[in-house]
Amino acid sequence: MSMRQLFLQNVAQTSDFPLMIEVEKAEGVYMYGSKGERYLDLISGIGVSNVGHRHPRVLKAIQEQLDKYLHLMVYGEFVQAPQAMLAQAITSTLPERLNNVYFLNSGTEAVEGALKLAKRYTGRTELISCRNAYHGSTQGALSVNGSEGFKNAFRPLLPDVRHIRFNHLPDLQDITTRTAAVIIETVQGEAGVRVATDGYLQHLRERCTEVGALLILDEIQNGFGRTGTFWAFEQFGIEPDILLCAKGMGGGMPIGAFIAPQEIMAAFKTDPILGHCTTFGGHPVSCAASLATLQTILEDKLLEGVARKAELFRELLVHPRIKELRQCGLMMAAEFESFEVLKAVIDRAILNGVLTDWFLFCDNSMRIAPPLVITEDEIREACAVILKSIDEATAALD
Repeated sequence: MSMRQLFLQNVAQTSDFPLMIEVEKAEGVYMYGSKGERYLDLISGIGVSNVGHRHPRVLKAIQEQLDKYLHLMVYGEFVQAPQAMLAQAITSTLPERLNNVYFLNSGTEAVEGALKLAKRYTGRTELISCRNAYHGSTQGALSVNGSEGFKNAFRPLLPDVRHIRFNHLPDLQDITTRTAAVIIETVQGEAGVRVATDGYLQHLRERCTEVGALLILDEIQNGFGRTGTFWAFEQFGIEPDILLCAKGMGGGMPIGAFIAPQEIMAAFKTDPILGHCTTFGGHPVSCAASLATLQTILEDKLLEGVARKAELFRELLVHPRIKELRQCGLMMAAEFESFEVLKAVIDRAILNGVLTDWFLFCDNSMRIAPPLVITEDEIREACAVILKSIDEATAALD
């Protein structure tokens, strides 16, 4: 049987229309197919490959850790240098108060841990999130997602969850002394790159402080340089009580984390002991890869190029079929008139060698989130292909 047949027969599917690209190798901003096809990756594995595929520094860190040890013991029992060094490096990028890191395997696990921590620390039960928010697919994370279409088939979910409108100041009054936490994406991702305006996040921070609710910032897509600062919240003049990260932090390896002040995180130590547990969280190889990723972003000054690269995309992606281009750094959404038009463009772009995608809760917008290492020449190449693909796809539709 071919690899494609094995994939369809034995690997669980989540839709009836997988992309079916068979990748043999990936490096930098490119992926290569089994027949020599080359694809310029404009979505970074959905915000994962911030330093590109198989960055040499990440590969070296992985190899060096492989020569020492792999999994040793469930989380939090042994002193493991990759965990300790990564935690120190992460906290050095953050305000002094955010000084304690809990490592996990993914973004949705980070959400689960943060929700538990907020309820345990505050003694409250109500959780508030935004409409059109995406926080993951496990049951707790799914409960605070903001799209009913993705949740209804799996109810009942967590009780005592409320949703407010992103960027809508009057809804902040729904946050009360019953609220354990508000969980919010600093920049909404699956809603199609929606950036907070009009001091919204500052007012949100003030309201949470006023009523004693914790503010959880989900930077699972936003963090590790995606928006042009290491953390997106740096651009809005606020600090969270709990910060979430994953995706781009691992250099291609699975890892996630939630970060909080030590006095908040200490709530997991007693009543009950081991209030949150994970076997593989903080895996030493993933932590080594993450540390190399963090060092690469900072030492190679990748953040300094994000604004210019984002502006170049804005300059080049001009077409009558593109209704709007929303962006925060290299996190972008190009809006089309409909999903049908967008899907035709995406399919044509793949045939022409550029990989893009759409958003779960904004299916008429093209996801563009390339590796931060993309060059200006590669941006020009990608944009030329997208514009060509728009013309070809819409000519066929018309």
